[in-house]
Amino acid sequence: MSVIYLLISISILVAIVFLYAFIRAVRSGQFDDDYTPSVRMLFDDELKIKTTINTNKKEEQKPI
Repeated sequence: MSVIYLLISISILVAIVFLYAFIRAVRSGQFDDDYTPSVRMLFDDELKIKTTINTNKKEEQKPI
């Protein structure tokens, strides 16, 4: 029975260590996305063109 208590305490300790490592990585900016915003501006014109084409099609389909 004492082995179970030992294993539970070790698993809780390991979980706390991983939680600390995750929080530290998030605060240091490791998961920040620096690549997507720079690529998004390259495709921005295509998105605007598609949006205007879609809105024009919707306007043409409206009955008067």
